[in-house]
Amino acid sequence: MGHFRHLIAAALLVLTPTGATAETKANQLFGAKSSASRQSPAAIGSYAKGCAAGLQELPETGPTWQAMRLSRNRNWGHPDALEFIYRLSEFAASQPGWSGLYIGDISQPRGGPMTSGHSSHQIGLDIDIWMLPPKRLNLNRRDRELISSLNVRSADQTSVNGNFTRTHMEILKAAAQDPAVDRIFVTAPVKIEFCKVATRKDRKWLQKIRPLYGHNTHFHVRLKCPAGSPNCVTQTPTVSQLSNGKDGCDETLEWWVTDYLNPPKPVKPTKPAKPKPKKRGARDYVMADLPRQCAKVLSSK
Repeated sequence: MGHFRHLIAAALLVLTPTGATAETKANQLFGAKSSASRQSPAAIGSYAKGCAAGLQELPETGPTWQAMRLSRNRNWGHPDALEFIYRLSEFAASQPGWSGLYIGDISQPRGGPMTSGHSSHQIGLDIDIWMLPPKRLNLNRRDRELISSLNVRSADQTSVNGNFTRTHMEILKAAAQDPAVDRIFVTAPVKIEFCKVATRKDRKWLQKIRPLYGHNTHFHVRLKCPAGSPNCVTQTPTVSQLSNGKDGCDETLEWWVTDYLNPPKPVKPTKPAKPKPKKRGARDYVMADLPRQCAKVLSSK
């Protein structure tokens, strides 16, 4: 009888509050949820290791936006994220040739790691916005799966191409000047172009425009931790620390179109380097890797 009790206890230890084994990958658990938790809105953990309570679904179509790739069910965000989309899309609709914005991935209904794609977008505060200027906002579901965005980077990856316009710049600048925004990831040539044309007196907002590989067909807006989310982890270092209080238009930016594209050959070490332990990626996280509050988010009705 005592042996039987030990077996039961051992079994309970490997169960999470959701009934899944402790080694079940978190992205499978969060990816299976089709609706948000019935909790107050809150971002929990960090952008690449967390979850989100009480997210709201971005309506598929609005007066100045459309959510794309609806089959992914990633048009869920913190209320602050949705309010930002409403503000920026209204501004975009006021620009020549743009009827609003096409919105890509935000988060899953309860945030958390995803089964494919992003390692971030886990707490409802990351928003992908297409570079494609919307000509109309009445695309059907099939259209939204088939249509592609616009590539604004040259073939050699060192500059913007003719697809990148002054209106793209105005929309990105408006996004960067929004006080809710922490940073915006763009392909490096876009940042380089900004550095060329920004006026000497009006450059502070450039700190928020950050170069990152990819991001040539969309820009990625990351919002600051919102009020009412005490367990949200502020990104460090801050943009101002990354830029040392400057605008980021320096040799670190040029690296993206030089050594990053054509890295120098490594010098052969005199001694074999010790292999570094492989870090667990977002798609390999289990629930124990995430903040403890995520178990309640997952089990909430």
